[in-house]
Amino acid sequence: MKNRLPAPEGRRNQAPQVIGTMRASLGFSMTAMMAYSCISRWSGALGVCAIVAIIRPAHADPRAVVELFTSQGCSSCPPADKIIGDLAKDPSIIALSMPIDYWDYLGWKDTLADSRFSARQKAYSRMRGDRDVYTPQVVVNGSVHVIGSDRAGIEGAIGDTRKADGVMSVPVSMTLAGKQIAVSVGASGEAPTEAHGEVWLCSISKAVPISIGRGENSGREVTYYNVVRNLLKIGDWNGGSGNWTVPLENISRDGVDAAVVYVQDGSRDKPGPMLGAAYTSLR
Repeated sequence: MKNRLPAPEGRRNQAPQVIGTMRASLGFSMTAMMAYSCISRWSGALGVCAIVAIIRPAHADPRAVVELFTSQGCSSCPPADKIIGDLAKDPSIIALSMPIDYWDYLGWKDTLADSRFSARQKAYSRMRGDRDVYTPQVVVNGSVHVIGSDRAGIEGAIGDTRKADGVMSVPVSMTLAGKQIAVSVGASGEAPTEAHGEVWLCSISKAVPISIGRGENSGREVTYYNVVRNLLKIGDWNGGSGNWTVPLENISRDGVDAAVVYVQDGSRDKPGPMLGAAYTSLR
């Protein structure tokens, strides 16, 4: 049975079908880096993302990237938002909140929403070949979707997606070298022979409390965890190792206190499974 969330338990996107795509992740123990490829210009993929702190290793070998598509205007979302907060405490899971904007017309404009997240969610739907776009929706390792408030379902999806070849098998790390973030992505013998993926940096706000004034959650204060504030593509990955550097001044913004880097099979518009990821607290 497909994971569908009928009202009032969840909201499905009734707007014209939007499609966006993405799958990738990174898992990786951290090492000091000595050679980096400089990135001097950024082409218009998604916008800025991430900061990484002093030579401090990111959590090693995560087993899953869990993305929650949520909305301040959805009364079914707060339980899912809390679950993401719980999962964020597990160093083996990279939990991300990606607030969508397609419910903004219902009376409350989501203050964290980004149309790119809506496009990403719909892209996942296109890649799966279904029309399942709703809130709260979790996508696990770029492959399987689950109702965001179903903790057991999320754990089951983590186990199921890990059985696929290459998922979360690519080593990834981040370090701070002077005023630059150094990202290292390794090769993986488990990844598909003709692997092609993208490397993305995400700027993260660990906890953002929001007082909601109107709509289905009117009068409530909801805390959103590991909120993605921006995204930046830093390179392509073709199965071999690679190094990149990102100037800190290009990615910092108010409220950002963590960073995530992930490698995902496919492309932004045609995302595949997560191949590796790393998380680093900035303070």
